[in-house]
Amino acid sequence: MDFWQVSTDRFIVGAHMSIAGGYHRAVERAAALGCDCVQIFTQNNLRWETRRVSTQEAKLFREALVRHQIVCPLVHANYLINLASPDGQLWRRSIRAFAGELRRAAALGIPWVVFHPGAATDGQLDRALSRVVRALNQTLETLPPNTQVGCLIEVTAGQGHALGSDLEQIRFLLAEISRPDRVGVCLDTCHLFAAGYPLAPASAYEQTTKLLEKTVGLARIKAIHLNDSRGKLGSRVDRHMHIGRGQLGLEAFRLIVNDKRFFGIPMYIETPKEKLQGQDMDQVNMKLLRSLVPPERASAAALPH
Repeated sequence: MDFWQVSTDRFIVGAHMSIAGGYHRAVERAAALGCDCVQIFTQNNLRWETRRVSTQEAKLFREALVRHQIVCPLVHANYLINLASPDGQLWRRSIRAFAGELRRAAALGIPWVVFHPGAATDGQLDRALSRVVRALNQTLETLPPNTQVGCLIEVTAGQGHALGSDLEQIRFLLAEISRPDRVGVCLDTCHLFAAGYPLAPASAYEQTTKLLEKTVGLARIKAIHLNDSRGKLGSRVDRHMHIGRGQLGLEAFRLIVNDKRFFGIPMYIETPKEKLQGQDMDQVNMKLLRSLVPPERASAAALPH
């Protein structure tokens, strides 16, 4: 079953979940919170381990998706990976780690791996972007021909030396990749805002979406992270906040979740994992987001065709 074949008029929202106890446990946690979709790490996100997915683990994961009617599973790559690194040893290690992410996603039946483009720690942006292109091409070209997995470049906040906060950089990467069918984009509302792209009011939102269309192309956007921002517009501060409790305001989220151009694109919250006043904030955030869309879109199940 293709878990990414979903009804295009539905609002599909979920959250990032822990894989503690097994990949299928992440699905169970997502279902318990009322998620439509789920994002996971395939291993510890801050360790250079090379975990392999067993046949049994993959079977349990896929069965859990069907049983709990969770769609659009997504992988987020390890945070240690830096495909832009000028350090040859770290660059090669990052390529191996990224290839491992793609292999694990393929084994689980997940078609996309979200990753940050990396950091130009030497300050040489052009060279850093070229290293990312070489790394991606090398990784994608070594995958078996029948491997149905690709990567989504995440727009970043631009904190430190991070690449990807300038949409022109994303456009360059998309244009240079040898397998364009295997590369797309993941938006992040916090990152876009912190990078200087306004998402409200409606006039500013439309200006930003037009720029997205011009640079990366809306058709290349395959996933969206819904996060409020601790930092102000253009602050380059990558700090996620609960929906409506940061600098974006609810209007930005109302505009994006009701934009017909994004209908059917899965959206995932990556807000702080905590309880406030006894309420799980993942549930609170998803309930608030669903309240921003018409009932017929918010309540209908986003089931595979």
